Amino acid sequence: MGSEDILRSTSTLASYSVLLQVMFRALTFFLNAFTLRFVSKELIGVVNVRLMLLYSTLVFLSREAFRRACLSGDTVGRNWRQVINLLWLTLPLGCLWGVVLVCVWWWVLQAPDPQTVPHYVPAVMIFCLAALTELLSEPLWVLAQAHMLVRLKVIAESLSMIAKCVFTVTMVVAAPQWGLYIFSAAQCVYAGILVLCYTAYFMHFLGSDESKRKSFPLQHISELLPSRVKGQPVINWKLATLTWSFFKQSFLKQILTEGERYVMTFLNVLNFGDQGVYDIVNNLGSMVARFLFLPIEESFYVFFAKVLERGREIKDQKQDDVFIAANVLECLLKLVLLIGLIITVFGYSYSHLALHIYGGELLSSGTGPTLLRCYSFYVLLLALNGITECFVFAAMSKEQVDRYNLMMLALSASFLLISYWLTCLLGSVGFILANCCNMALRSIHSLVFIHRYFRHSDHTPLSGLCPNSAVLIALTISSILTAFSEHIFCDGGWLLRLAHVAVGAVCLLGVFIVVFLTETRLVQFIRTQLQPKYSNKQT
Repeated sequence: MGSEDILRSTSTLASYSVLLQVMFRALTFFLNAFTLRFVSKELIGVVNVRLMLLYSTLVFLSREAFRRACLSGDTVGRNWRQVINLLWLTLPLGCLWGVVLVCVWWWVLQAPDPQTVPHYVPAVMIFCLAALTELLSEPLWVLAQAHMLVRLKVIAESLSMIAKCVFTVTMVVAAPQWGLYIFSAAQCVYAGILVLCYTAYFMHFLGSDESKRKSFPLQHISELLPSRVKGQPVINWKLATLTWSFFKQSFLKQILTEGERYVMTFLNVLNFGDQGVYDIVNNLGSMVARFLFLPIEESFYVFFAKVLERGREIKDQKQDDVFIAANVLECLLKLVLLIGLIITVFGYSYSHLALHIYGGELLSSGTGPTLLRCYSFYVLLLALNGITECFVFAAMSKEQVDRYNLMMLALSASFLLISYWLTCLLGSVGFILANCCNMALRSIHSLVFIHRYFRHSDHTPLSGLCPNSAVLIALTISSILTAFSEHIFCDGGWLLRLAHVAVGAVCLLGVFIVVFLTETRLVQFIRTQLQPKYSNKQT
């Protein structure tokens, strides 16, 4: 598959992933708004912070390193029997992590008050079993990603999330007294349907005319189980070594990604009620980052990993591939920068109104608006770091990955210390400020790597960080007008608040028009590569 074909498939994958994440976040958005009316904020804190931290930690540490290693480099001529054997190691690894984490969640962490939040102990075990169930789909997920089966992920995860939301809403209305049992069972529903969807698809796909036409490396469902071929190693030891390098990195990355939840969980700097409010504001503030930036990062990591040869100098690679990679990186940097700037500008003036509409006085009073304003700036840093690290992880050699692990260790330690210190001083706002410091340092490292990577070539992808001056002027004017509008209208009745919304809509439209007229290259990139291709016949 040529670079242009890989780019088209990757762009399609990113487009579908964005749509998938939009639906996920929309469902979660309305689900949280609905459940706030039926359950306590303490229960929300236990589920969304304590138990989901257990789930995400177990799943991430068990599979992330395998994903990055097995999707690196050219996957066309790879011995997939060895790769599948390697991927099945995620399950026993997950069992080991499960034992450790369940013991910590039961006996080390402070349990919530059983009168306020009952059924904590069995809920921990059920969430662990749900995570292990999801790991069963890992070999199938990697196969689908490597061979650009772009619709499978969308369908499987969409059905799973819809089933989880329907189950949660039904049970919260019918039997709210069951508390944690409802959310634990809902997570099992999500994981079970996800595995069933992947299994059903490959049972139908393998051996079909379509799989033969695509020269798919496997032809029978039994080949997805671990097995040994005579005369060959059980696993690809080169990939296993790379997996170990990524594993050390993924452990540190998980601490950095979920750092504030670890601090809240292990150091008890906030009570469960405050944790619930923080998590709701955090999810609201990160909606755009998760449903837009994360799918682009995941999809274009596959693109960069396939187009570039890991650890090799620019001059030693195919120059056509380097040209495409540099152009794509430049456009992606400009895209996420503009989105981040727009979120920062408009998020400052509309945080209070958004929280008031979403959760009423429970969220719009106190520190909620300040949290969301800070998060609006954090999204900008998050956007830049996601794309730059996406490229860096695809281009680094194994030795560079190992060196980066040491830096991540230092960042992890400093982040936890800064989080604890700032939280003691400023409360929950300190978490976001600590995240901003951490993300800025990581972005600087990635930008330095990219600069050095292209310094002996004619390509300058970092020029994507310099938007047109007319766009900056439009954003500045919008910032002033919306701040003035909030001061005048936002404390009045609904009609005045609608006027505030109208001012923001006009300003946002103006910014879009300026971007469309001045950033023509970016607009063309979005039209040709990121626009959803519903007519595309690829699967």
